[in-house]
Amino acid sequence: MFKYNRHYILLLFILSLTTTTLSAKYSTRDYIRKYKKLAIAEMKKYKIPASITLAQGILESGNGNSTLARRANNHFGIKCHDNWRGKTMKWDDDARNECFRKYKNVAESYRDHSKFLKNRGRYSSLFRFKITNYSAWARGLQKAGYATNKKYSSLLIRVIEENRLYRFDNKKYQREVLKESDSTMIYADDIKPDSSSITAVDIPNQERKIFTNNDVRFIFALKGDDFTKIANDLKIYTWQISKYNDLNKSARVKTGQMIYIQPKKNKAEKKYHIVKAKETLHSISQLYGIKLKSLTKRNKLSKKDSLRIGQQLRLR
Repeated sequence: MFKYNRHYILLLFILSLTTTTLSAKYSTRDYIRKYKKLAIAEMKKYKIPASITLAQGILESGNGNSTLARRANNHFGIKCHDNWRGKTMKWDDDARNECFRKYKNVAESYRDHSKFLKNRGRYSSLFRFKITNYSAWARGLQKAGYATNKKYSSLLIRVIEENRLYRFDNKKYQREVLKESDSTMIYADDIKPDSSSITAVDIPNQERKIFTNNDVRFIFALKGDDFTKIANDLKIYTWQISKYNDLNKSARVKTGQMIYIQPKKNKAEKKYHIVKAKETLHSISQLYGIKLKSLTKRNKLSKKDSLRIGQQLRLR
């Protein structure tokens, strides 16, 4: 995809593996923890080694820190090409203002990467290799022209071996990974905020991963969470959790649910939202980090009002 010169890609690789790089938000370890389940899911469906998918994501996106990854959720450097009908982003690569694919979320980028390899004839030879033979896959990708750098396969293999990514190609190990409840973001109730609006917050001595959306801090609930457990972990009151999230005090917490730990805002950064299937006023208020009361008042609705698909809601 990207056309790197030798010195640049080696520098990029070193930076991507350095957890202390000042400009990086996520380390290689963070990236693996966050997306390993996604890579395994793609392997099961499209027969592409999870190790290869993760290694390419790490290299092409700089552990998810690149501008293309942050602004377009594009983790594999895939350009538009003639058959792309989705959103796009212009970025300087081989030439100025080249067209790259833009995705709603990272999962969409992973799925498009799988289809890109599966449906293009130039990569058909890859699927003749054993799914556990990551070396052959890496060399095959380079031979097929995925990247112009002559060291691309070596870089992929190095990332795989130094981080033991080959573990994720093993079915027995996959079963253990899939039992974990906190390795990736799992969204409840089809709430999928645009990842470009979410920022990770590094808080010393805090084991839970904390994020911000609309400048409001929140967590993703883990398996077995309830208001009391979350409140104890974060040293806040249970009533704050129910109030900040417009929930009843007796509400149950679902795995992957967005739980705000600060009061939401009165308005969002976006001006409008177009209602999709299964969305409610509450789910939309959570999606944008705005108070349910503000959302209903702004649109002259009540909390009990139902929404219709395609309805436009004012967010600010």
